[in-house]
Amino acid sequence: MEQQRKAYTYALIVVLFWTTVASAFKITLRYLNFIQLVFWSSFISMLILFFILLIEKKFVLFKESIRKFWLNSLLLGFLNPFLYYLVLFKAYSLLPAQQAQPLNQTWAIVLTFLSVIILKQRVNVMRIIALIISFFGVLLISTRGELTALKFQSLPGVLLALGSAFIWAFYWIYNIRDKREEIVKLFTNFIFGTGFICFLMLISKQKFFPNLSGVLGGIYIGIFEMGISFYFWLKALSLSKTTAQIGNMIYLVPFLSLVVIRLTVGEQILPATIFGLVLIVLGIFIQQYQ
Repeated sequence: MEQQRKAYTYALIVVLFWTTVASAFKITLRYLNFIQLVFWSSFISMLILFFILLIEKKFVLFKESIRKFWLNSLLLGFLNPFLYYLVLFKAYSLLPAQQAQPLNQTWAIVLTFLSVIILKQRVNVMRIIALIISFFGVLLISTRGELTALKFQSLPGVLLALGSAFIWAFYWIYNIRDKREEIVKLFTNFIFGTGFICFLMLISKQKFFPNLSGVLGGIYIGIFEMGISFYFWLKALSLSKTTAQIGNMIYLVPFLSLVVIRLTVGEQILPATIFGLVLIVLGIFIQQYQ
C-alpha cells in the first residue's frame, strides 16, 4: 500500500509538471527559435540524467551500454530528443498551444495502428471506431470547429503536430524492444540526440546563448518536460502495482493544460478545442480498453 501511494505521488508530480509545459513551449518560443529550444532543453535534460546516474551508481552500466548498444542509442536518440522535439517545437511556433498540444496527444492512437503494421497485432472493429472518433477530434481542433469549410489556421503546423505523434509512436515501439535499464538507455539516447542538435546548431549558424529569457525557458523545459519528469514517471511505473493505475492519470494533462494556457499564454480557449480533445481522449480510452 505504501509503495502504491509513492507511485501515485510520483505520477501526480509529473502530471503537474507536464500540465505547464505546453505554455512553457509557447512562451519560450517568443525568445528562442525552435532549433535553439531543442538544444537547450535536450542539453539540460542530459545533464540531469547524468547526475541521476551518478546518484543511483549506475554509471558503470552506462559505460557497458554505450559500448554494446551505441547503434541502438544513435537511432533512438535521433528520433527522441532530436527529431521529435524539432518537429513538435516547430508545430508550436506555427499553432496556438491549445491546438498543438491535443494534436500531439494522438500518438497513443497512432501507436495502436503502427503496432498492427510493425508488431503484427490484430485490428478489430472497436479499434477502427476509436480511430474514427479521434480523427473527428483532430478535425475539430485543426479547423477550430469549421468542419464544413475545412479552414486550417496553419496546415503545416497541423501536419507537424500530427507528425510529432507519429515520431513518438515509432520511438515508443523501438524503445520498448530495447531491454536495457531505462535510465541508462534514456541518458545514452540523450547524448546522441544532443550531439545531433549541436551539429544542426553549428551548420545553421545559430546563437547558443541568444538571450537570458529564452535560455531560462529552455532550462525549465529541460527539467520539467524531459529530465526529472521522465525519471519520476519511470519511478511511478516501477512502484505501481499495474501500469494502468498510473497510466490513466496522464489524461488529466491535456485538460489541465488548457487552464494553464488560458492563464499564462492568454489564449481564448475555443469550444472546438475542448470538444475535440474529449473525442481524442475517448478514442484513446476505447483502444486501450481493447
